Amino acid sequence: QLQLVESGGGLVQPGGSLRLSCEAHGGIFRHYAMGWFRQAPGKEREGVSCISDRGDTTTYKDSVKGRFTISRDNAKKMVYLQMNSLKPEDTGVYYCALGWEPSLQVDDYDYFGQGTQVTVSS
Repeated sequence: QLQLVESGGGLVQPGGSLRLSCEAHGGIFRHYAMGWFRQAPGKEREGVSCISDRGDTTTYKDSVKGRFTISRDNAKKMVYLQMNSLKPEDTGVYYCALGWEPSLQVDDYDYFGQGTQVTVSS
């Protein structure tokens, strides 16, 4: 049974940084694309970033380009999201997801983790 477990969320001041981690349990991790999504209160879940199975292709939501970096370690079955220069509008529950092709669309992913809360506030 495939399971995704996120960690690394928390409360940070505007301009600060956080590094989210997601560990995959079960499945053949290296065959799948991975994505990070977020959901703010009262809003739909949106794609933030994604990475191909070999890590050679990455995509970012326009509002996070230049601030967020996605990476993966297939040997450890881990995917990361380094978030710098955080803004209050980055607040939300962040989810990692596993799918066949890198995409920022929720419907393109088969598995989601339970999420980790990120709050950017002074």
